[in-house]
Amino acid sequence: MIKISFPDGSVREYAKGTSSLQIAESISSRLAQEVIAAGVNGETWDLSRAINADADIKLYKWEDTEGKHAFWHSSAHLMAEALQELYPNMKFGIGPAIENGFYYDVDPGEGVSLKESEFAAIEAKMLELVAKKEPILRTDISQKDALKLFADRGEEYKTELISELTDGTITTYTQGSFTDLCRGPHLPNTSYIKALKLMTVAGAYWRGDEKRRQLTRIYGITFPKKKLLDEYLVFLEEAKKRDHRKIGKELELFTFSKNVGQGLPLWLPKGTALRLKLEEFLKRIQKKFGYQQVITPHIGSKNLYITSGHYEKYGKDSFQPIQTPEEGEEFLLKPMNCPHHCEIYKSSPRSYKDLPYRLAEFGTVYRYEQSGELHGLTRVRGFTQDDAHIYCTSEQVKEEFMKVMDIIHIIFKALDFTDYEAQISLRDPNNKEKYIGSDENWDKAEAAIIEVCQEKGIKARTELGEAAFYGPKLDFMVKDALGRRWQLGTIQVDYNLPERFELEYVGADNQKHRPVMIHRAPFGSMERFVAVLIEHTAGKFPLWLTPDQAVILPISEKFNDYAHQIAKELDSSDIRVLVDDRNEKIGRKIRDNELKKIPYMLIVGEKEAENNEISVRKQGEGDKGSMKIATFAAVLNEEVERQMNEWQ
Repeated sequence: MIKISFPDGSVREYAKGTSSLQIAESISSRLAQEVIAAGVNGETWDLSRAINADADIKLYKWEDTEGKHAFWHSSAHLMAEALQELYPNMKFGIGPAIENGFYYDVDPGEGVSLKESEFAAIEAKMLELVAKKEPILRTDISQKDALKLFADRGEEYKTELISELTDGTITTYTQGSFTDLCRGPHLPNTSYIKALKLMTVAGAYWRGDEKRRQLTRIYGITFPKKKLLDEYLVFLEEAKKRDHRKIGKELELFTFSKNVGQGLPLWLPKGTALRLKLEEFLKRIQKKFGYQQVITPHIGSKNLYITSGHYEKYGKDSFQPIQTPEEGEEFLLKPMNCPHHCEIYKSSPRSYKDLPYRLAEFGTVYRYEQSGELHGLTRVRGFTQDDAHIYCTSEQVKEEFMKVMDIIHIIFKALDFTDYEAQISLRDPNNKEKYIGSDENWDKAEAAIIEVCQEKGIKARTELGEAAFYGPKLDFMVKDALGRRWQLGTIQVDYNLPERFELEYVGADNQKHRPVMIHRAPFGSMERFVAVLIEHTAGKFPLWLTPDQAVILPISEKFNDYAHQIAKELDSSDIRVLVDDRNEKIGRKIRDNELKKIPYMLIVGEKEAENNEISVRKQGEGDKGSMKIATFAAVLNEEVERQMNEWQ
């Protein structure tokens, strides 16, 4: 017999070799119908996999992230099986579950291209395989046997992956005539999948290497109920309406130019106004928390990034060094602001009385992203981080960390991001070569973050392997209006860069000590944050933030002069206003400006001109009646003041 411990603390005994599905059945038949996968001693397992020793167990349903992952991973295999039957010469790369659904990278072969017009046939074949209720069977296999199995089938991509594995770590999964190299976990059989849809097709270089063959990537999604698929398709339509690329173009916020280069956004006047308001907002908060603003160059000596470790970790995947006429002199486009800030710290002797020393910069950095991965403002090659670095004593770490958390909470509150969770990102204990620094420093840094979360009463989930290469971090995952998760604010504790840059301060004992470095970026990057904000608000920004707070609409050309007179008066009251003096009917002007999501429309005609008034319409609320210009200015500024007071 073996002992199985459940999350509620209860313990039951079962025969050795019992599966998680059998355990679920022993609890209730309803649970057995709903469970998808199981957590066994912290690892996600197939329901059918035998448990041969005492274990802690969690049973995952569709609502659980782990359950969805197993469901969509199995769905990727289902699609691959269908593709194999429809295209016998197809070769397979990788097919993982992703945040929403799955994809599979495939090589259709010379002269064959897969298009969305073929999705219907592939979906039909997938449903045919679902109806067969094919078992999904896991097999442990040696490297030698795995190489032979896939080499005999001409699966060059699989054999490349297998050649990097070792005996005791290789498993395959088989359903019907399809066998795949895979760690799992998977569903017990294909019948769990009740609704499916293939979404898009794209190109993807094998293993992300532009020098390798480009494969075809097919994205899809599946659900255990048709109702869930229907709801998801409605969600996608709403997401299309909120797409920041679409709204950004409509509101004239930003653009891209092939002549400038892929992934390098150009901020238009209205987008610049929005971005500068966000920067002004954060600068005001930072001033209250004792930060000093600095500016650093867009490039740095290659040696600077060799010292920091960035070149070793990212140099091959970054923009290549810039060589000057001076022999041996090389520069890099700045990939990070932190090395520059370390040099600012080093520019003068520091005492414990100077700490904490807080440096902030809206610093633009450059990282080479493959063209296929670029996406609007969310994935770019040049972006500006709301970066700051705090140099402090080890005794000050917790207090400074908490203050940064307070800043992030202020920002989220001000911009109506009310639904968010924290994630403690630690290093992978089984892959320490990915990181720099000693075990002692990592242990101290990780312990500090965990203790702060406990003291703040924050329930944070822990993810191994998600730390930065120089230190662990606390990431904030925000849900937008559509329930999508975005990683925005981040705080990192770093004992390693101060060592690499030999940073020092003189302590109260008159001895030299090493400071601790806290990295933080509440927005993350201005580009990505604005993209998320656009999609969260659908372009209806808070009044204090919106580029144009009001637009004046003269009903005919006769009242253009009066409209511009009003604009000057409102401008003197710090109200951002514009005049729509196009030779168009007033109804057309109202419709057009509704689409621009400008909060207030001020209509002026003969009556308003005679009475020195304006007729006010508010976005989403309609007519507010006529009022004096000074009265309207007071109303608008009072509304702005109220919004500002809510987060201050």
